[in-house]
Amino acid sequence: MNKISLAIAVVALLASSNAPAAGELKIGFIKTDRVFREAAPAVRALKKIEKEFAPRDQEIQKLTKQTRDQQSVLEKEAMTMSESDRRDKEQELARMTRELQRMQREFREDLNLRRNEEMASVLERAQKVIQQIAEAEKFDLILQEAVYMSPRLDITDKVIKALADK
Repeated sequence: MNKISLAIAVVALLASSNAPAAGELKIGFIKTDRVFREAAPAVRALKKIEKEFAPRDQEIQKLTKQTRDQQSVLEKEAMTMSESDRRDKEQELARMTRELQRMQREFREDLNLRRNEEMASVLERAQKVIQQIAEAEKFDLILQEAVYMSPRLDITDKVIKALADK
């Protein structure tokens, strides 16, 4: 839907009477995914998140190992255990598995929330830089998504460099 709206906007821009002739229209293109992967603020944000979530990740890995170990013990010793011991071990394993799943789910949710917060900040900074580049180089239109674009329209490197300089 956005692409259709964008195409209509481009056609309207080209057709408007006060728009420059088609040969004079200056269009740029940004690969947003590259900005999020390569721009210095994005890399710093991802490292910050990684460091922030490392203790929880280690805790989950520890519980994962404990759960696997508990399951191995149960599998090896199930035949020699009394019925009540086996049932207790199975209940403990089930409790550990539920706890592990809960921790993993909360970890993913919190991680995604933090990543979205940080990337929103990076996007905001990138949009300001794109605006500055557009004004300085007199672009008529800068797009962020396209099915196809000529490499000569790509200004992603300029945006990444400008974000690194800030």
